[in-house]
Amino acid sequence: MEIAVLGSESFTLGFRLAGIRKVILTEGKDYLSLLKTALDDREIGILIVNEEDIVSLPESWRNTLSDSVRPVVISVGKTGEEDIRQRIKRAIGIDLYRPSETRGGE
Repeated sequence: MEIAVLGSESFTLGFRLAGIRKVILTEGKDYLSLLKTALDDREIGILIVNEEDIVSLPESWRNTLSDSVRPVVISVGKTGEEDIRQRIKRAIGIDLYRPSETRGGE
């Protein structure tokens, strides 16, 4: 399972520097077509997209992305941390943000 990022050259740059290898550039291409292809790619477990790109999609597509479990679609931008937390929890069944109770007296 891979993490992929979908977006413009400037949006994906930081993710590439962080080590994400699966990058889908959208500049000059049909965004919706690339998005559909990414959603159908069984190797992608987490798909990172730019929230600015998502707001221009029809509401039905925004709902599809919000409800997607595989891949989990994370929009980066003005989206609050709680929304991302809930998506990850729904996808993998674990709240990664909850403090570990096995840490003892920390």
